[in-house]
This record gives sequence, structure tokens and C-alpha cells, in this order.
Amino acid sequence: MGFYELQQRFAKTCPALGLIGNTPLVRVDCFKEELPDVEIYAKMEAFNPGGSLKDRSVAYMVMAALESGELDATRTILDSSSGNAGIAYAWLGAALGIPVTLVIPDNASVERKKRILAHGATIHYTRAQDGYDETLREVRKLNDADPDRYFYANQYANDYNWRAHYETTAEEIWEQTDGRVTHFVTGVGTGGTITGVGRKLKEKNSRVRIECVVPDAFPGIEGLKPLKDPHDIVPELLDKSVIDRMWDADVDEAWEMNQRLARVGLFAGQSTGAYLAGARAVAKEAQNAVIVILLNDIGERYMSTRLWDA
Repeated sequence: MGFYELQQRFAKTCPALGLIGNTPLVRVDCFKEELPDVEIYAKMEAFNPGGSLKDRSVAYMVMAALESGELDATRTILDSSSGNAGIAYAWLGAALGIPVTLVIPDNASVERKKRILAHGATIHYTRAQDGYDETLREVRKLNDADPDRYFYANQYANDYNWRAHYETTAEEIWEQTDGRVTHFVTGVGTGGTITGVGRKLKEKNSRVRIECVVPDAFPGIEGLKPLKDPHDIVPELLDKSVIDRMWDADVDEAWEMNQRLARVGLFAGQSTGAYLAGARAVAKEAQNAVIVILLNDIGERYMSTRLWDA
């Protein structure tokens, strides 16, 4: 079964599942004077019930596992996360009556940690200075120590991750832009979004360009994975063939873009600031472009960080 069929089925017992997807697309007017010939749009993923894009992929992974019998209420959902996927697992687990254990770096924002705990999930912390890859190593250790206890969703290698964006996010972007989208700008966390959206949009129109922003080093931009060091773990499901260009993501520029978004009434997290910086760079080179970015989550999740310090 595809995403929508599973969603319709499980929403009968878990109505909040029916709220995932079909998020609005809004025009971003930060650069209308500087770049009058370019249209930039943001997909408002904070409209999902868990408040982020991650609801799509996590819901598909969980629903597919329930459908196949790999997961039931006797097992615990286990995965690593930088925060937003953790919230998705936590609220879905609470709604479905399934326990959740998460491995998260201890520098994840306080707001996201509190939301996860509010839903009753258990958190194992890794040290921020050890990077995101330490969460991957730690979650594997937990699973290997007691595999019968856990359903290890493994969002970095689970095909239902990228398929969620292939079947839903990309289709919505195509329909909402009337097929006019020319560029999609995003980054890599697990690789699911860029792989799924990139594959689908290029099937629709091979000339659509997929632009990827990459931070210099952890923890430069929360939620985005560094990929430049040879020792960085590359997500198994990341399809680099869909990426037309990789851009350096500067944390200061990304944060400046967050402030500019706020000035036009949009309030987003750190990764969206990086995407907007990438979109601006793309727009300076492209004429009559229709660029889509993701507003992954909402800015309130980062009040405890330095993002909103004056």
C-alpha cells in the first residue's frame, strides 16, 4: 500500500494521522526588490500535527511496519534524531499506544526535548561535541543489545523515508506550482527529503534542478548533516545522483535569513534559513526561476538557542 492508502486506513483509529500532508505553499517576498524576476515559495511543513516535515516520513515508516507486522504494541520504536523526527515518533507512538525510545544529541533545543518527553517517549542523550554520527553509533548499540525489544526504524536507511517525500511532498510541490517549479533547494538530514523530492520532480521534468546546502561542520546548523569530512557517515538512502549542485551553508548567513523571514511574517527554524540563503544564491544566477524551499518547522522551537538573540 502507498502512503495515502495507509494514512486513510490508520486514520480511522488515529485521526491525527489524517492531518499529515497537503501543507500550504506560500510565496516568500524577502527579495522582491533585489530579485524581481524570481519567485520563491516555501512549503509550510509546520502545519503538520507534529509541527515539522518529519511527520511525513516517520508516519510512513511506522504505518508500513504496523501493516507488515514488524511492529506492534509489544515492541518499542527506536531511532536516532536531531529533534523533529523524535517529536514525530513521540506523538505517533503516544497516539498509537506504542512506546518510543530515541537517541538525540544533547544540544537539541530545549523546546524539542520537552515536546518529546511530553508525549511519554524516553530519550538517550549523546554528547553534542561527538556530532550527529555518534547518535547513529549509539542507537545501533542499543538495538544490537536487545533486538527483540525494539523496532529500529532506522530513518537513515529506511526506504519509506524517501518514499514519503516521493509520494507526497514532491507531488504537492508540483501541483501547487502548476508544474512551474524550476529549482528545489534543501539540505541533507537523513537524505530522505532530497532523494524523494528530487527523484519525483526530475521524473516530472528532467530540467528541474535540485540544489543542496551543506553546513561546514556539526553543530553549525541544527538538523542539517555535515558531509564534507571523509569520516562523516553518509546516509544509506541518500541518492547523490539527483543533486545538481552543493552549496556551502554559512550559519551566520542562515540566521540572517531567519531574521529576514520574520520581517515578512514567517517564523522558521535554522534549516529553513539555510535553504533561503541557498535560494537567494540560486536566484542571483537564474532568470524567471520558480524556486521552492521547505519551511521545515517553526521558530518557537529554537527560542532557547542563540538563533533569536538580538
